[in-house]
Amino acid sequence: MLSLLFAAFFVAPSAPMTADVPTLLLMIIVTSLVTSGALLVLNGNQRNDGLQYWAGGLLLSALAHTLLLLYGRIPYLLTIVLGNALLSSALAGFWLAVRRFHGLALHWARTLAPVTVIAVLMWLFQHQFASRVVVSGFMLSLQAALVLWVLRQRSLGAAQQRSRGALLLVCGLGLIVLTMLLRAGAALFFSLNIASILQSNLVQTLTFMVSFLATLVSSFGFVFMAKERADQANLRLASQDPLTGAANRRALMQALETELARASRQHTPLALLMVDIDHFKRVNDHYGHLAGDHVLRHMVGVLRQRLRASDVLGRYGGEEFMVLLPGTDLHGAAQLAEHLRQAVQAAPCEWQGQHIPFTVSIGVAASADTPADPSRTSEALLQAADQALYRAKDDGRNRVALA
Repeated sequence: MLSLLFAAFFVAPSAPMTADVPTLLLMIIVTSLVTSGALLVLNGNQRNDGLQYWAGGLLLSALAHTLLLLYGRIPYLLTIVLGNALLSSALAGFWLAVRRFHGLALHWARTLAPVTVIAVLMWLFQHQFASRVVVSGFMLSLQAALVLWVLRQRSLGAAQQRSRGALLLVCGLGLIVLTMLLRAGAALFFSLNIASILQSNLVQTLTFMVSFLATLVSSFGFVFMAKERADQANLRLASQDPLTGAANRRALMQALETELARASRQHTPLALLMVDIDHFKRVNDHYGHLAGDHVLRHMVGVLRQRLRASDVLGRYGGEEFMVLLPGTDLHGAAQLAEHLRQAVQAAPCEWQGQHIPFTVSIGVAASADTPADPSRTSEALLQAADQALYRAKDDGRNRVALA
């Protein structure tokens, strides 16, 4: 069956599905150049997402296909040796782009090794067409497979990291791997012979048509990956406090409404803690505002270590923070609040070789597990926790008060 497929798609000399090869090459060249230019404009001054390497790979691909288009008009070795080396360089550029996108080290020796190997082999087999096709096919498919391997490890290995952009990129690179392997297999097992690279037959039509499609699909995939990352970064900026990394007030209010609605549906309690740093103005006045910022970040770290994944910690305003505790009643919230208060007191903030001791006051409020409970509104719960917090401060600070 495999032999029949090879024969049907790669050997049939009179197959009707053919196209003008120079036209296909020109399409690949123009597409690569336009896409590369668009990526460079899109990338701007950024150098951390790999777009510049992908654009460079497209430029090398355009140059390689230009040499193929000029076959017969330029020295033979330029087309055979330099053309294949440039195709290998293009895939090396894609490999660098994916590694840079995921923050991996750029191993230049590993990057240039396949390019050098394929150039040497093309020179050695310059007069052996079938050997050239087999070698270039396997080498180029291996390079594309290496890019897929990086994607598999970094983009598709965890469900939370999966993206449509990565899937598109996998499809584009998969097309390259499949085409190169089938082309190499046809040359290895059948009497595949092409009088000219520009000859319009089924082999060349399929090869360059798939190359054209793979260029579009993989490039769109990489751009979508960059866009998805930018969207995630914008979402974090919209929901995170830039100083502490905790949720900001807007995100807190949204989480509070969401958790209240869930608690009402499931008939479960919901607790809220209001945490305020005692005498924070003294910290700023004595140690400076940079030290005060460091204290805020330090306290968030201390609290996070003692909260569950389902709990929500955010900055309510200034030195005041809020903690949402789904499924927690007033008694459980009070115990946790006391544990958090003691943890903060026992962990002074280190700043420029000195320790900055500080304490917190915590107000605790909770809604009951009955839907008719009047405290099951965000306003009521916030007001109750806020009143408890001020009572803790009035009673001398560094303490927990219950609503």
